Amino acid sequence: MNFEVRCGVVIAVFAAIMSVSDLVAGKYGDDEIIGTNDKAAAYMWYQSKSIKETLVEGEKSLLESLKEAGAVNPQAAAGVDKHIANLNRKILRYKKEKNEILKGSQTVGPENWVQDLNGELGKIIGAQELESHLASLAQAGDRFDTASLFFQICLVLGAMSLVLKKEKLQSIFFSGMCLLGTVGTGLSVWAYLSLN
Repeated sequence: MNFEVRCGVVIAVFAAIMSVSDLVAGKYGDDEIIGTNDKAAAYMWYQSKSIKETLVEGEKSLLESLKEAGAVNPQAAAGVDKHIANLNRKILRYKKEKNEILKGSQTVGPENWVQDLNGELGKIIGAQELESHLASLAQAGDRFDTASLFFQICLVLGAMSLVLKKEKLQSIFFSGMCLLGTVGTGLSVWAYLSLN
């Protein structure tokens, strides 16, 4: 088999591997965008629970202040105490909900599941879990990007080896193409395996 055919086949193989690598990288890029949106939504959800908790704590504090100041008549004191106890339960629940939203159901454990998702407990993926997953996706994305760079330079070297007429230069560029294509393939596989 002459050099042009051999070089053309190797170029085609690396171009095909690059295409597959770019396709997989695109899928993980989409996952990163979705994950970023999910993380933002989780933090907004956490914030809404914090606001609710702050409002309930304010109400409880006001009732306790009124009671201590003697502004609550003795006949209503039992009802106010009962309401304060109810507010304490709400505050505790908001704290648990916030913790589950922040850390995730799997991290807090079944005994601390209080926040449901579509009527089911234990399904919350926490904002911190999403951050960790996003960091993995970003790292894999960087590896895919580096692999793409190696593939592109590999294809340029392959094209140069076809254009050149000197056998020694053809051999050098062909070897460079094979080396960079192999590195690109290795980086793509590494990026893929780091997410699976």
